[in-house]
Amino acid sequence: MFFRRLGNGCLDAKETAVTGSVIVILNPRAGPMTVREQEQQIVTLFESPRGPCARVLVAHTGHDIIRFARQAVAEHAEVVVAAGGDGTVSTVASVLAGTQITLGVLPAGTLNHFAKDLHIPLDLNGALQTIRKGRIVEIDVSEVNGRVFINNSSLGLYPIIVREREYRQRMGHGKWPAFAWAALLAFRRYPFLSLRLEVDGTELLRSTPFVFVGNNIYHIEGLDIGSRSSLTGGQMCVYVLRRTGRLGLLLLSFSALVGRLHNARNFDSLCAREVWIETRRRRVAVATDGEVHLMRSPLHYRVRPRDLRVLVP
Repeated sequence: MFFRRLGNGCLDAKETAVTGSVIVILNPRAGPMTVREQEQQIVTLFESPRGPCARVLVAHTGHDIIRFARQAVAEHAEVVVAAGGDGTVSTVASVLAGTQITLGVLPAGTLNHFAKDLHIPLDLNGALQTIRKGRIVEIDVSEVNGRVFINNSSLGLYPIIVREREYRQRMGHGKWPAFAWAALLAFRRYPFLSLRLEVDGTELLRSTPFVFVGNNIYHIEGLDIGSRSSLTGGQMCVYVLRRTGRLGLLLLSFSALVGRLHNARNFDSLCAREVWIETRRRRVAVATDGEVHLMRSPLHYRVRPRDLRVLVP
């Protein structure tokens, strides 16, 4: 089974067999099939004399996802399944965090970081078996100005990339070409943020092109870069690039790939339970799990230990 020693000890888990109400919130944009095909496939997979029946709600917008998740909470569903990519999972998780309702995941996105970090199978049948027969674990979430995220949040370059990518996708570009053009544009602009950070009471003044805040500790070196070993460490990671040019950023990226980022002098790597970030602007673009929102400064980040119940293998 999945439960090996992680970070601050062994993950507490409970054996489970889902028998009550299951609501599946489906983001039809996450997969290659039509909405009807996806809905029918999920319903068929759940059909079993020994398993629970699922009610599939098709969410065409982000507002639909939030509305359906809140509806599921009001109905006291036993399990709410997010069928989609990291954005869909994060939106559903933000509503379920702090409740006794359990999150199930049917990964259907491009990257599926959250599912990978919890070792949830990426194939539909394997993920479904996890929902039927998996274990419930309680994991950490983090939040910024009250907005919950399960993976990470960032300021600076990445919000620019996300906004430009979404614009180009609306203009008809494919996802990866849109991302490439957006990254190139952000690299050309290369803006700097002047920040005052307070990390668990320690103050830092920085001028930086980006700040990354992760829900628990991210690997930032080597082949497993961008992954997490634990989602129960009760802390956030804060990575800040000090003022450097484009070449410095490229060299920093290379250092990460070859496992030498810890030697970089222009890079801050910190762990914290609470972070305040104050910018010169009253409002700043903040990315949380791939979604960009304008938020009022100062930004208040905090971790919420073991506040989300999730089904894992």
